[in-house]
Amino acid sequence: MDTISQSSYQEKALELLIGDADKIAKLIRVQMEHLTMPQCPLYEEVLDTQMFGLSREIDFAVKLGLLEREKGKEILDSLEKELSVLHEAFTEK
Repeated sequence: MDTISQSSYQEKALELLIGDADKIAKLIRVQMEHLTMPQCPLYEEVLDTQMFGLSREIDFAVKLGLLEREKGKEILDSLEKELSVLHEAFTEK
């Protein structure tokens, strides 16, 4: 694989992972707007499933050399921070 196509695969992988992370962030923001109870089993299950799926996608991209492990960690950390803000907002409600 030449460096041009490797670079374009890396860019595409990052683009797709960020897109998936954005979808999860939107779920979190919708919950924040409505301050729906974050302990709702359905809410927790959907979010946990989405976060787990994204973490597996990131692991796969790292193993293929398409993403630096640190960048993947940044993506997950940013979502976890948003989730933390949601929980704080709900407990202050």
